[in-house]
Amino acid sequence: MHEDPPAHAPAPPLAPGSAPATALSPPHSTTTVERGSFCIARCSCGWSGPARRARDRARTDAAEHLVGADS
Repeated sequence: MHEDPPAHAPAPPLAPGSAPATALSPPHSTTTVERGSFCIARCSCGWSGPARRARDRARTDAAEHLVGADS
């Protein structure tokens, strides 16, 4: 007789001192990229800010992203 596996199997227990995979996220690392007369803030998580003519504003976008990512 054939028996189907249970629809939801419990996750195996974690080793002491380890965190679940969802709690582990890569650190954010921002940089700015020049595109012609525009500057764009980018992050290692895939986020990118709007194109700015002012490099300082692109750096501010990156700093605001880092603050938002920590919360």
